[in-house]
Amino acid sequence: MQNLSLILPFLLFWFGYPASDSPHGKDFQLNCNVCHSSKGWEFDKKNYSFDHSKTAFMLTGQHVETTCRACHPSLIFSEAKTACVSCHADRHNETARLECSKCHTPKSWIITNATQIHQQGRFPLLGAHATADCYSCHKSGSLLRFEAIGVECNDCHQSKYASTSKPNHISAGFSTNCYECHKVTSFEWSGNFNHTKFPLTYGHENVKCIKCHTSGVFGSISSDCNNCHHSNYTATTDPNHVTSNFPTTCLLCHTTVGWSPANFNHNTTNFPLTGQHVGVACIKCHTNGYAGTPTACESCHMTKYTATTNPNHSAAGIGTSCSTCHTPAGWQPALFPNHNSVYVIAGFHTTLSCSACHINNNYTTTPTTCVGCHLTNYNQTTNPNHSSAQFPTNCANCHSQNSWTPATFNHDPWFPIYSGKHKNQWSHCSDCHTNSSNYTVFTCTTSCHPQSSTNGNHGGVSGYSYNSTACYSCHPNGSAKKSVSPNQKHFK
Repeated sequence: MQNLSLILPFLLFWFGYPASDSPHGKDFQLNCNVCHSSKGWEFDKKNYSFDHSKTAFMLTGQHVETTCRACHPSLIFSEAKTACVSCHADRHNETARLECSKCHTPKSWIITNATQIHQQGRFPLLGAHATADCYSCHKSGSLLRFEAIGVECNDCHQSKYASTSKPNHISAGFSTNCYECHKVTSFEWSGNFNHTKFPLTYGHENVKCIKCHTSGVFGSISSDCNNCHHSNYTATTDPNHVTSNFPTTCLLCHTTVGWSPANFNHNTTNFPLTGQHVGVACIKCHTNGYAGTPTACESCHMTKYTATTNPNHSAAGIGTSCSTCHTPAGWQPALFPNHNSVYVIAGFHTTLSCSACHINNNYTTTPTTCVGCHLTNYNQTTNPNHSSAQFPTNCANCHSQNSWTPATFNHDPWFPIYSGKHKNQWSHCSDCHTNSSNYTVFTCTTSCHPQSSTNGNHGGVSGYSYNSTACYSCHPNGSAKKSVSPNQKHFK
């Protein structure tokens, strides 16, 4: 009997306990060696395996590593439950009795599909909300609360709203809808606040609130430029805004894009900018500040006035009012609008420089007669020789200001060559006046009136002589008939 007691455990191991004696219950009548070894009664996972997939609960994830007793503490396997809460105490309140598998997986308790679940509900998770722990919002004591939780920002962030001091949201009367000012990724300002009283444009768009709202006050802050930019106003030296008494309304010259370029409507002053004045730097004229800057030309251009030599303005006694002759478009061309009252400039004269007539910058005693400038031309002319012919020195009698030629001379009072029989019968003065030194000498008896034809036309004419002086005495009007004084008789 003693030997039987020694070998009985081995016999039971190999052949199994009777069903009535199995510690696993009547529903688990298997040979012990399926799960146990002689080393001990604990389940030997290395040498044996139990196919749990043949049961109603397949082992996956962390369930594979869990000991049998963790789920089967009584080792009555047939009594084991497959519901999650059988092993895992429900941490949710009565309003959220959910199947664990809707949020959890056998791999871990961490919720892996919370975002997907939330997207189908009242509050889709975005930004920082997608990575927040469920307890951050769904905590009610030691339980998780889901169904009755609010979806307004203030339901979770009231403490942050109340504790914020820069700016103080409560005293500023800010809305509790965090989305109006903050990003969903963080509490950083999103720039979406409706700045209706002072619209934020360009350079103001990305400025932090505290830059302007230094005291954390929002409701009563001034929208005047000087409220934020007074230090810029006082520090500016080009031009110096303080000494120049510039207004503190920055928008008169600047824009919210940037301080420069600055625009000032100079046309609203008593000196509108035109021509080359438009591109001149302010400091060029406003050397001693802006208040009281003179508008007279000489206040800026006196050095040019004294340095000019063609003509010498000072020596010529020309006035210092530059606008009399010059325009803001440039110094040249210069005009002297009163010149016509002294001498009318026309034609070719308009292309000449002042010094062409005003020799040695003499503007006070310059002659106004033609010969005053053109005596050399008068003396050097040979066709005809003006001097020997004793032509008058008033060039305008024959010439115009456009050019010297063509020249016109009213010859008809002496002998009609622009009308009558001699019109268009000559080309040059020398055709008749063969002596260019003496225009009192003329000839008719040349190729125009040869002697052979002239003699034949004067047969029977008493006192006829073939010479120019005789021709002119009988034909002073150039007609074929003899012209006589009224007391003379006409004859054929």
